[in-house]
Order: sequence, then C-alpha cells, then structure tokens
Amino acid sequence: MRQKKGFWALNFGILYILPWLVGFILFKVYPFLSSLFYSFTNYDLFNGITKYGLMNYEKIFTDPDIIRAFVVTFKYAIFDVPLKLMFALFIAYILNFKLKGVNFFRTAYYIPSILGGSIAIAILWRAVFNTDGLINTVLGVFGIPAINWMAGDMSALMVIVLLRVWQFGSAMVIFLAALKGVSEDLYEAASIDGAGKWTQFFKITVPLITPVIFYNLVTQLCQAFQEFNGPFLVTKGGPNGATTLISMLIYNNAFLRHKMGMASAQAWILFLITMTMTVIAFVSQKKWVYYSDEDGR
Repeated sequence: MRQKKGFWALNFGILYILPWLVGFILFKVYPFLSSLFYSFTNYDLFNGITKYGLMNYEKIFTDPDIIRAFVVTFKYAIFDVPLKLMFALFIAYILNFKLKGVNFFRTAYYIPSILGGSIAIAILWRAVFNTDGLINTVLGVFGIPAINWMAGDMSALMVIVLLRVWQFGSAMVIFLAALKGVSEDLYEAASIDGAGKWTQFFKITVPLITPVIFYNLVTQLCQAFQEFNGPFLVTKGGPNGATTLISMLIYNNAFLRHKMGMASAQAWILFLITMTMTVIAFVSQKKWVYYSDEDGR
C-alpha cells in the first residue's frame, strides 16, 4: 500500500508562493475589506470611531462640492481617454512604416510615459503653461497676447488633460504591436481593388485591431478615473475647484482632514463607478470589437 503523505509534502508548491500570498492578504485584501468597513463609520485617524451608519454616503450624494468633483472627474475622462487613444494610434500608425531612424523615434515617443508620472515633470508642466512660460513665449512670437491658462475652468482642465495625453507611449507601443500583426497581403489586395490609404485604414486596420483598442480603452479609462498627480501639482485643484478630481478629495479627507471614513466611502464610490464603466465597455464590445478565428472566436 502507498504510504500516506503529509499535507506539505503534497502541497509543497504553496511554500514558494507563501511570501506573495502573505503580502497579498496584508497589503491588498485587508485594506480592501477594511476600507469597506470604515466607509460606514466616521473613523478619524486620531480620534477613532464614534459613529456608525450611512452618513458618509448620504453626504456624498448631497454635498455640492463632492458632486462637482465627480462631474469634473467624468469630464476629465471624457476628454483624456479619446484624445490619448487617437494620438497614440496616430503615432503608432506612422511609426509602423519603414522609415529611416524609426527605432530612435519609437524610443523617443515612449520616454514621456516613463517620466510623465514624476513630480518633477508635473512641476515643469506647470512652468510651461505659466503666463511667462514656454507656451505664451511661443504665442508672443506671433503677436498673440499671453494667456493665463490656470485662470479659466476649461483651460486649466485642458492643461492637465494634455499632460496625460502627452504620456501616450504605453498605449502607442501596444498599438504598434497590433499594427505589425496585420497581414500585408490584405493591404496589397485592397490596393489592387483601388482602395486608398484612408479606406485601408478604416476598413482593414481599425477593424483588425479593435481587440487592442478595447484593451487600451479599458486600461486608460481606469487610469483616468484615478488621476492625481496632474491636478494636485499643476493646478492644485483650481481655479475654484474646476480641476478638483475625486482622487484629490479622497486625499484631502484622508491625509489633511484625517477623515478616513469619508475617504473610504468616496474611494468605494469611485471604485463602483470605474467598475460600472468597465462593465459597460465589456458589454458594448460585442457590437464593435472584431475577433478573428485565430483568437478562438
């Protein structure tokens, strides 16, 4: 008869993933579940919990400042995601041609994605759009008076949108890989039939890379709703809250006002909104995403 082996002898592989498993529970699962609990309390970082209930969620849906922050976040995502995807696809399409020195340009266009999230770049971006910054200096050459980009609601929002759009490198690399997967035979056949470059792009290229467009859409949507560095460092949420995203309110409540309960509730609402938008994207993909037989569809 076969000897019975102990649990660890049969499951020795668990020992290899134990460090990751412990870290995942301590730094992912526990904060996730504890924040849900704290969202139903008035947990103060120094005074603890003195009240339980739905008061945080009631305030979120009735406070004009919080509602405005959610509206601004939606507005930011509406501008940021399409612009970034279109620009990344446009640059990827150009870099897909066999041009001289194309490898250098591929690297150069990817660099902003590495540097863009740093504090130094955000501060530099603010200096570029100052009244005496680079943008107004260039406009002055053409006789255009200086513009106070940080004073207008829409102009200030577009400043932080452009900062994010400028970091299109990651999406561009993924688009470039997808473009290289499109067979040249399809373009040759289309050219024989008299199709121009624009027709080939919209009738061949775009349909075949829709799975990648969908992937980039979901990832960029999630990043847009979590944006923090840009509005915090460049516009500081101004003017008059025009660029105050919900992530800034979460930060302010958690680390400036020490209201961890309210911050947790706002974070959960943000999580539910992001999840809802992702679900909508997944449901809608059935109508516009093309999966070839090679993908198993």
